[in-house]
Amino acid sequence: MMSFLSEFVIWYPICMSIIWMMGAIIFYICIESKQILSRDETPFVSILIPCYNEEHTIRETIDHVMQQKYPHYEVIVINDGSTDQTVSIVKQLIDKYPNLRCINVKKNFGKANALHAGLLASKGDFLVCIDADAILDVHALQYMIPHFSTANQGDNIGAVTGNPRVRNRNNLLSKIQISEFSSIVGMIKRTQSIYGSIMTVSGVVVAFRKQALLDCQLWDRDILTEDIAVTWKLQKKGWQIKYEPRAICWMLVPETLYGLWKQRVRWAQGGLEVLIKHRDIFLNWKYKSLYIIYIEQLVSIVWSIVWFLMSVTLFINISFTFDFLKLFTVSSGILSMICVFQFFIAIMIDKKYDVNLIREYLWAAWYPICYWYINVFVILMAIMKVLTKQKGKFAVWESPDRGLQQTK
Repeated sequence: MMSFLSEFVIWYPICMSIIWMMGAIIFYICIESKQILSRDETPFVSILIPCYNEEHTIRETIDHVMQQKYPHYEVIVINDGSTDQTVSIVKQLIDKYPNLRCINVKKNFGKANALHAGLLASKGDFLVCIDADAILDVHALQYMIPHFSTANQGDNIGAVTGNPRVRNRNNLLSKIQISEFSSIVGMIKRTQSIYGSIMTVSGVVVAFRKQALLDCQLWDRDILTEDIAVTWKLQKKGWQIKYEPRAICWMLVPETLYGLWKQRVRWAQGGLEVLIKHRDIFLNWKYKSLYIIYIEQLVSIVWSIVWFLMSVTLFINISFTFDFLKLFTVSSGILSMICVFQFFIAIMIDKKYDVNLIREYLWAAWYPICYWYINVFVILMAIMKVLTKQKGKFAVWESPDRGLQQTK
């Protein structure tokens, strides 16, 4: 039994890397490189920007979003109980941009609640949601909105998730996350698109059909990761979700270990809450398209727990230690090489979206240490938080670590 668990711990991440690479290549060859979208229809779009204490970033975000190469859109900023100068800055910009509006929620009730308010105030049948520290590419709407009117399947598309890119590249931690969002996040979304279902849209940049959101009763306000939760609700209702890699959005990522830790625990906790809530999918065959991604996430959690238990065993069973360490050392070297090769494939696919990607190539070798192993403790902390969480409580905002906030 111990031998089997050892093999599982070592080879699981390696096998998943291979699957993601193959899926990304298939998506690129069969879909990404050939897809041509009609831009004849330009329906009115409402861009929602929920925010909490964003005085340092909101002006830049709004100035950039107002440069969209799309004819019909409005921008709604939803201030969710900010205690800084966010509202004052937005009000100054309203005089500059006639299609800008602001909703001022007096108390912090969380991002999902802010999005509820934005939807109720919106005029468009399609919503594009971006974070208040993000820079939306000027062509993003041109690539996302046509999916909703594509012949034969457009009417069934409930959301289109964009392609978040890292713009602050100041230290080792941020550079490693460049590798993550290219060679992991981007590849996973491409691979899951081949499956037919996606684990989550990108909360940083995503477009929704308003009718689809109403059909699934909008975002869950008691789950930390509203983007994961609404993704599952949409797909259970039969709505399709598309990944559009050309819809670029530049984002800020944590540059401290503490900031990264808080972010990943929140993501993991929200993911666990979604898996628990939607465990009923196995009771109904119509949800079969979700089985693969559910099992994939569940196995990943099991891997983290097994890895932790085996690490503890290293200090108890000396005879087991030598064999495991030998296997661990060899496989870690293999995993690092695979990560470097995986990032190389990501560069070949993504270089047209991020011309500076090649500069960060050598940082990919650090990724296994900063993801697979730190993720073990992130999962364990998330499990404890899920077990002790008060039910029905609003998932409120916390100001994240955004590094030095320097653009790419």
